[in-house]
Amino acid sequence: MSAKLRVVLNGSDIFEYKKNTRHPGKQREILDHMDLDMDAGIEINGELINDPDKMQRAQYVAMSLLYGIQMQSEGLISASCGYLVTRLPDLKQIRAVESGEEVTMELIFDEEN
Repeated sequence: MSAKLRVVLNGSDIFEYKKNTRHPGKQREILDHMDLDMDAGIEINGELINDPDKMQRAQYVAMSLLYGIQMQSEGLISASCGYLVTRLPDLKQIRAVESGEEVTMELIFDEEN
């Protein structure tokens, strides 16, 4: 398993998160609340998903991570990374391409670079 989660935007590394970062009890509680909130439905690319599966939740949280990085929100970055590495421990990269207002994203599990 990779020791880091990398975020790549438009071909450039913009963020790395050490997967072995400790998640104290309070943060684990926040992650569980994130799941409860998503149980009510999420919106991805303008589409409302009433019963999101694990991968849809991960895409939603990865988009939140990109937003957190852009806004320099340490709380959002920490919660998003914590969620992704605990729910998808094999996730190695988030690759995003920004084109104007549109962002496309891939979750990468099988390669480091």
